[in-house]
Amino acid sequence: MKFFTKHYFLQPFSTTTIVFSAMFISLNIIFTHMLAVQTPFIRISFGYLPIALFCALFGPMLGGTIAAIADILGCIIFSSGLYFPGFTLSAYLSGIIYGYFFYHKKVSLQRIIMANTVIFIFINLILNTLWLSILYHKAAQVFFAGRLIKCSILLPIQIITIYIVYHSLLRHKIINAIHK
Repeated sequence: MKFFTKHYFLQPFSTTTIVFSAMFISLNIIFTHMLAVQTPFIRISFGYLPIALFCALFGPMLGGTIAAIADILGCIIFSSGLYFPGFTLSAYLSGIIYGYFFYHKKVSLQRIIMANTVIFIFINLILNTLWLSILYHKAAQVFFAGRLIKCSILLPIQIITIYIVYHSLLRHKIINAIHK
């Protein structure tokens, strides 16, 4: 029930929160759309990194909202196809999950593994495969094998990069400076 306590809901928007929200939205869009390897069915990017860090700093509700806004803006700016709201829901839920595991908690390797595993199974494999099958009118099995291979390869990379970047920022006292 701790998830529903007051510090998990949106904080009042301060100038700092707005500036960091814009900065992390921009980073997510750049990492997801400009610095990514994209096929019609699989995208390999580091777009998860700004969202995970933002959620650790600002919580699950604001993190999920920022992830959804970044998804919508990235689609508007860079997508040549139609907008599909299922992927926005996936982005929002990923932000909620990262925030739940990281916000006001010690971001340990175990927490990073748990958060990424939950996102791997429920968001990347189940929801995103469902969205692709709806979008392309094909059976989910067509996408599942390729997505399983991609996610299995990227899962350890995501865990390692979040751990290294978060703890580098922590070591250089950047994270503590943001909270002041």
